[in-house]
Amino acid sequence: MIRVSMAGVYVDDVARAHAFYTDVLGFETRHHVVPTGGTPFVTVGAAGGHGDVELLLEPGEGPIAEPYHKALHEAGIPCIVLGVDDIRAEHERLVGLGVRFAHGPEKQGPVITAVLDDTVGNLVQLMQPSG
Repeated sequence: MIRVSMAGVYVDDVARAHAFYTDVLGFETRHHVVPTGGTPFVTVGAAGGHGDVELLLEPGEGPIAEPYHKALHEAGIPCIVLGVDDIRAEHERLVGLGVRFAHGPEKQGPVITAVLDDTVGNLVQLMQPSG
């Protein structure tokens, strides 16, 4: 069986992204390796969810990353969708922490979504089934 193991997200600053995704969103660090003179390799995942999908926080520089990263943000397209159990409570918690939202919780067909700014160049969508 094939399964998703890791997904990458281009970020403006890996250290700031790591802090935001762990301290604010509540993920835990899975890998944090900084080779001498090299690019940091940092992954995060859901707290207590070992064995689930990891999110690779990738430097957003370079001829492929920069245009892609910029185009997604300018078009208002989230780079990733994160599932939550209670989107309204999560929205309230994050607003209390100073997180900026492009839009708060709203029903879109079979789901309720909200879109936040991750402070490192991305929009991130939160999603909860509305049923």
